[in-house]
Amino acid sequence: MPVQAKRVLPLTEYVPARFPRADIPEAVGRVLWRTYDKGAGVVGVDFPSPKTDDQWQLTSRGWVGHIPLTQDLGLALQPKVKLANIFHMLEYAYRLESFNFLDGLMACRSMEDFYERLASVLAHRVLDRSRKGLYRAYLPQTDSLPYVRGRLDVRQVTQTPWTVKVRCQYEEHTADVEENQILAWTLSRIARSGMCSERVLPAVRQAYRALRGFASPLPCNARACVGRLYSRLNEDYKPMHAMCRFFLEHSGPTHEAGDRTMLPFLVNMARLYELFVAEWLKQHLPQDQVRLRAQERVTLGAEQTLRFDVDLTLYDVETNQVRCVMDTKYKVSQKPSNADISQVVTYAEIKGCRDAILIYPTPLKVPLDEKFGHISVRSLTFSTDGDLEKAGQAFARELMSSVGPGRCTHTAAG
Repeated sequence: MPVQAKRVLPLTEYVPARFPRADIPEAVGRVLWRTYDKGAGVVGVDFPSPKTDDQWQLTSRGWVGHIPLTQDLGLALQPKVKLANIFHMLEYAYRLESFNFLDGLMACRSMEDFYERLASVLAHRVLDRSRKGLYRAYLPQTDSLPYVRGRLDVRQVTQTPWTVKVRCQYEEHTADVEENQILAWTLSRIARSGMCSERVLPAVRQAYRALRGFASPLPCNARACVGRLYSRLNEDYKPMHAMCRFFLEHSGPTHEAGDRTMLPFLVNMARLYELFVAEWLKQHLPQDQVRLRAQERVTLGAEQTLRFDVDLTLYDVETNQVRCVMDTKYKVSQKPSNADISQVVTYAEIKGCRDAILIYPTPLKVPLDEKFGHISVRSLTFSTDGDLEKAGQAFARELMSSVGPGRCTHTAAG
């Protein structure tokens, strides 16, 4: 079993769960409320009271994973979507499917099991690369040396001729580059997570030590793993950085102090759903007809102080005009909220198009197909319940049939 809390309290997304007052010490409950309710909105915390029958009431707010509370107590945040579909969504969202190493992970029984097995894959890939030799690059250095190396700083020599050491500018061939630093930092986070068993933890530590002698584990975030350039010398780093992005994006700071802390592992399902839908559409929409942009930033105002990030913008390839804007909503609702409608109408106004789509993971009891001024707003479903590929194909067909090229009004910038 993973080295985690001995006693785990299970929570399912959006389903309130009650636990006896004695299950959670008062001080721990206050930390949970302060850090994960008031601070982050991850878990709703209702303290024991007559309202809750003198029990703790906890509600997972759309997150899945594991929160260690103490050395012997933790929360397991379980998804409402079946695990196989979450793993499939992770493949698309983090572009892991092209690396063909997740096949054996689909049989995992929990998110914690998935975390541990993926950590094992990363550790063994790092060890394999370290045996072959870590990627190195030439980095510019400036230092005062007792001998001349590279380019001499002539001005320094002429101004201070009595100085024994001379300032030189040179290039050093080193493995302490960002490619390896990302791996080292990620492995250090995994080793501290408390999510890996003694079956996997030795490999993680061994891989970390193999890197630590050559690369510094400098703190970085998931953005450092995105948009990197690779060559024939470091092409095998691409899948490793994709895995690092997953670990860094879903492991947060702990609420405890000291060197024996455990890190929470939390997947924001709303964010995962958004990434998954974007990546799936990029790969499956007809590329000869439309082009999709995700998280397109638009600035407004005389001083460009107003900023909006449009979830998804669909452009016509031939005319370069906007066909529609789309916004993903990972929630179970009977009908779209006024806030959801206002948000997507605003996006359509900004982009100058006539069609706006709200995307939900389950069918609405009251689907939306209304016109607000000159903008048509529809609700569509990209279901997460059954076969994701079939659900995606059905969604794509409905999307393309509802947004015709004749409705474009605004041309893309750039």
